[in-house]
Amino acid sequence: MSAQQSALTSRSEPTRREYVLTLACADRPGIVYAVSGFLYRSSANIAQSQQYEQRRDGRFFMRVHFELLDAGATLADLRAGFAEVANEFRMTWQMFDLAVPTRTLIMVSRAGHCLNDLLFRWQIGALRIALPAVASNHRDHEDLVGSYGIPFHHIPVTADTKPSAEAALLELIGELDIELVVLARYMQILSDDACKRLEGRIINIHHSFLPSFVGAKPYQQAHERGVKLIGATAHYVTADLDEGPIIEQDVVRVDHSLDPGDLAVAGRDVEAQVLARAVKWHCEHRVLLDGDRTIVFH
Repeated sequence: MSAQQSALTSRSEPTRREYVLTLACADRPGIVYAVSGFLYRSSANIAQSQQYEQRRDGRFFMRVHFELLDAGATLADLRAGFAEVANEFRMTWQMFDLAVPTRTLIMVSRAGHCLNDLLFRWQIGALRIALPAVASNHRDHEDLVGSYGIPFHHIPVTADTKPSAEAALLELIGELDIELVVLARYMQILSDDACKRLEGRIINIHHSFLPSFVGAKPYQQAHERGVKLIGATAHYVTADLDEGPIIEQDVVRVDHSLDPGDLAVAGRDVEAQVLARAVKWHCEHRVLLDGDRTIVFH
């Protein structure tokens, strides 16, 4: 949108003040009534309300997207007011201003397809994120990142420098007030301590051949076994390698006519799409953790 279009829009349309409330608690009668009643009393209009009862453990999950009509109220006011409702039902909850993008750090190694896809989606406004930096253990994509006007941080990693490199990474995350870390084919394993410090706010992408085709050249292994489906999985990172809560998965059909290079091309496409959806949903506050699983409100 041009500056002129932006100015015209601001003159002709009132600013929409949109927020999202997410919550989880033990299931019991009255939760939806209490939440909607609070929003009504706060002069809020509900745009979308989604809820899920997890019967195995008797847990209730909810996401409410609402617009605030009271020009004088603030997010701090809403949070303070909702605390009474939350305490009554012993909720774990968060409330977000949708006008504030999620501060995100993308990390990448040498494969740049997921990075390139995320940068383009960010540029056209398809992702609700702010990108203060991209970090990599290689310089392969420094020019690409620079072409978007985003600072590039080269943090090389060797067997001897791994602890200091991770310390530099965590320092960068703190300095930039990063809320989400995206491993866009970043090929270094993070320590258990780093995974715990970033729990619930670091997303990874990998091909769905794991654990069937572990190690080097998974597409070559898949070709040799004559696979008919390839895919990708986006998940939150935990200390258990590639076993964190799954956010999104997808597959694409393949056949005998594709060589390993063709499979890799198809794999790159599905990896980029799956990671982008996971990042989008996380930053729209659609993903709620339920132990080792996720509840995703589309």
